[in-house]
Amino acid sequence: EEKFFSTLPAYHGLSQCCGVPQLAKKLNMILLKHITDMLPGLKSRINAQLVAVAKEHAAYGDTAESTAGQGVKLLNILGKYCEAFSSMVEGKNKVSTDQLSGGARIHYIFQSIFVKSLEEIDPCKNISDEDIRTSIQNSDGPKGAMFLPEVPFEILVRKQIDRLLDPSLQCAKFIYDELVKISHGCLTSELQKYPILKRRMGESVSNFLRDGLRPAETMITHIIEMEMDYINTSHSSFVGGSKVVELAKHEGLSSRGPTSLSVHKDGVGISSEAQLKSSTENNVQLKSERGQKSRAVFARDTSRGATAEKGFQPDTDAGTSVAGGGQNGHSLVSGSLSSMSDPRGYSLNSLYSMIRLREPPSTLKPSENKTDRDRTEIAIVKLLVKSYYDIVRKSIEDAVPKAIMHFLVNHTKRELHNVLIRKLYRESLLDDMLRETDEVLIRRQRIQETLQVLEQAHRVLLLF
Repeated sequence: EEKFFSTLPAYHGLSQCCGVPQLAKKLNMILLKHITDMLPGLKSRINAQLVAVAKEHAAYGDTAESTAGQGVKLLNILGKYCEAFSSMVEGKNKVSTDQLSGGARIHYIFQSIFVKSLEEIDPCKNISDEDIRTSIQNSDGPKGAMFLPEVPFEILVRKQIDRLLDPSLQCAKFIYDELVKISHGCLTSELQKYPILKRRMGESVSNFLRDGLRPAETMITHIIEMEMDYINTSHSSFVGGSKVVELAKHEGLSSRGPTSLSVHKDGVGISSEAQLKSSTENNVQLKSERGQKSRAVFARDTSRGATAEKGFQPDTDAGTSVAGGGQNGHSLVSGSLSSMSDPRGYSLNSLYSMIRLREPPSTLKPSENKTDRDRTEIAIVKLLVKSYYDIVRKSIEDAVPKAIMHFLVNHTKRELHNVLIRKLYRESLLDDMLRETDEVLIRRQRIQETLQVLEQAHRVLLLF
């Protein structure tokens, strides 16, 4: 080939550029130039892959053979888990822009669910006017009360306070569920390769949260019971006494003219000149009626005694009956029946002439007709219930979240690490809890091989 290119006159000046050696040299120069142009990008790609694989290899870690190494690994995992849990509760973790998470959800439950639900409750919605009238009349006892007593108000307001217990306990349960969700979202990648450790940690955290929920629920129950046990009518925000009277007047609760309300230390009383005059006239009329009835009874007893002494003389016509009794319309039976007598000493004549009362029914309800006093008393009781309920509601809205945060949330943050160490850090359990799955072992081996290849390529590229 060299002789061919050197002897021919046409290739005499190009003999040094033709032939296989010159072609190989030219191709090598092109290849080297291409490699030189590609080196910066190749280096950057290899470096990026090396960093990613090294990071993944560090996440899988090396297999700890000794007991001390396993103990250190377990302590590191528990410490990272508790730090991640506290960060999610406090909002210091990676902030999500898609939805609320962690402590933000807890705040939403307190303010947007619990507080708003309590504010929407109408304390008088389930209290009818008949219930209020029945409570007032039952508290009066056998005699009518001159003043509106406190007993109906206390009975009704205690029922409304008791209604706050269920939503308060539901709020605590909601926070418990949120903490469980937070615990499941901590160190998912770290615990994925240790299924036994993940299961034991989940059980320990759930039991610990459940143990923290019980004192929170107990405290909430005590808060509601304290509000029910002592009705503080001396509270500065409570609308009672003359205040509630003014409210009743402004709202036009007394539709038939102004009614002067008198305040008593045991409640709010109602009186007016018209009612006083009416009650006086009724008392006079009642006394006169009682006097007439007493004289009538006395006269009847006297005549009854005279008849007993003389003996009853029947009419000559034994077969006829005599109707008597005058205006009362009672009939007296004559003949042989008139000679019969009651074993207790009463004759049939006297028995038929006695006024018999109808027996009271087994269930009694207040009369349907409401007086002005009834309407005013009902309105006042409703105002008192609403006023005191608002005081208790605000107190519950503040106390229940504090109880939940103290006994459940903050207690979990403070004691979770100690509880996990006490429950899980045992030498007899290290091998079992840190046992990896076969998939993890195979994946670690592949990552180690890939890491070695990339490190070798990186060293080669450093030569250029």
